[in-house]
Amino acid sequence: MELSEADPKGLIRESFKIDGITTEECRSIFMDWALSLGPGMDANEAMRTVLAAYQAPPEHPMTRVLEEGLTRESGPPMRRGGWRARRP
Repeated sequence: MELSEADPKGLIRESFKIDGITTEECRSIFMDWALSLGPGMDANEAMRTVLAAYQAPPEHPMTRVLEEGLTRESGPPMRRGGWRARRP
């Protein structure tokens, strides 16, 4: 995967340049990044691409967020809420 596809807006690249960025801020940036990926893009492959391309320092919060994203199991979406969830 090309880096331009994996980080189309440069959000991950810029997050590594921010001094003192927090894990919460990195999670917010990660969400924006994930939403900016094109349809049909493999998010796991994109995460691996940006980690390798930006030579992510292990102590950086964005590195931890990306690695956490890679280790999470992503099963089928679960329905939550709605009138059926409130039925007795």
